[in-house]
Amino acid sequence: MIPSMRFVVVRSSAPGCEPNCPEWISAEGTIEADTPALFKRALRMLKGRQLPVVVNSPGGNVDAALALGQMIRENKLDIAVGTTALSGCAPEIRDCNVGKGVDYLGMAYDSGAMCNSACPLMFSGGIRRVVGDFAYLGVHQITTTYQREKLLYRTTYRIVNGKKKIISTKVISRKDAGSYKTYEMSKAVEERLSAYLKEMGIGDGVLETMKNTPASEIHQLVLEDMLGMNLVTSLDSVDLFTAGTVCEANPVPANCREMPGNKDARRADVPTIEANTPPQPTGTEPPKGSEMRFIIVRGSNPLCNPDCPEWISAEGTITGDTPEWLRAALDAAGGRRLPIVISSQGGDVEGALAAGRLIRERKLDVVVARTDFVDCEPSANCLAKDGVHTGLTIDSGAECASACPIMVAAGARRLVGPDVRLSVGSLEQPQKIKAYLKEMTIGPGLFAAMQLSTSQRQLDQDTMLKFGLATGRQSADELTGATICKSAPKPDNCRVMPSANAEADAHAKL
Repeated sequence: MIPSMRFVVVRSSAPGCEPNCPEWISAEGTIEADTPALFKRALRMLKGRQLPVVVNSPGGNVDAALALGQMIRENKLDIAVGTTALSGCAPEIRDCNVGKGVDYLGMAYDSGAMCNSACPLMFSGGIRRVVGDFAYLGVHQITTTYQREKLLYRTTYRIVNGKKKIISTKVISRKDAGSYKTYEMSKAVEERLSAYLKEMGIGDGVLETMKNTPASEIHQLVLEDMLGMNLVTSLDSVDLFTAGTVCEANPVPANCREMPGNKDARRADVPTIEANTPPQPTGTEPPKGSEMRFIIVRGSNPLCNPDCPEWISAEGTITGDTPEWLRAALDAAGGRRLPIVISSQGGDVEGALAAGRLIRERKLDVVVARTDFVDCEPSANCLAKDGVHTGLTIDSGAECASACPIMVAAGARRLVGPDVRLSVGSLEQPQKIKAYLKEMTIGPGLFAAMQLSTSQRQLDQDTMLKFGLATGRQSADELTGATICKSAPKPDNCRVMPSANAEADAHAKL
């Protein structure tokens, strides 16, 4: 099985290109529903730099591919079909240190690279679009899976002037009625794809070829045909953007970055973004003005609709006002037992103690993780629809330090995944903390570890379990994963949002 698409920023390791070498975004893997959110984060980290996308993908989710194409066009990025061979470090290796100034080093090749199925929709968004002689771009018919549901309603009537008048209709049961697939493009999907390709300046031949190719096959397009359809903009290869000599051109391409005195490739200041290992936070102290906020979030994975998990995202510095902000969030949740997804470098001890007691009073679960918001970052300029933002939880890169473990200790279930950093150290008011931990039935080992640590000491999973700080080794997916609402009994943080037309909401895949 091909992994989900990940995005990393790569600097050319071609001999002789330093100190001014080309850089690009390597996009490799299957396009999933959450891939646009990952790409959005990657672009945000680039802070406006326009790097070409080098893609190698078998396809995947059609809606996601369209969203990726739109984002590529909106950001005016070029794209090429190619595969990136990384030098030394790979995205799967944690704490990989290439050197000062560079995330990853590598070379891009078109040999054997592919962009099939839904990938050409993403590819269509590029400003300049190239597929080399030894790369493959193929299309075929869409496969759409529809989920059937059997709904039972209760309708309340009132007799008005001798006639029944409907007062209310409520869904009282919902049962899975199976699923079915179609292998022909519906009129609605055809119109949508046609409009998108027209917007991108792509000829009708692409859509016609898709419709005429069975879903079980792949029609590999030849370069001359792609040029005639305007799917490619020139008969170039990935070298157009990534060759070691491109930065010698005048004017210098936008994806070149000069690093004076850099004879060897070194670590870039552009953060790495990938499907399973998001960027690590920097710094040892929380930034000023980052007071802990509490946001109600609903899972953004389309696979969970219409019954998705919800949680309260708690990120930032703990202050004396934190308990009141938490209480306000719980009131907004209407008494529902939503888990707390927390990531914090600590803060005020009194605030942590009071917030922890509130968590224990409400019998809430707590997990250390970060929340990545899909709709928009919560702010005065970004108000959530119906009071709930959409997003996904990510373990890697989350941390809980200083006073933060005090809040975690209060959870009914307390989860800290293997990719999370939790650390403890000596705090003020030790007697209050000791009494609190005893109240929370946490073993004495945790308090002793805090007292013995003059600086922050990171705890491993075995130690946390031994101290009783963690109740399990599970990650955030245990409380927020897309499939948890299908379990029995159903978790308290699941909420059904009925769709008016289940088939209209179906997500197409290629």
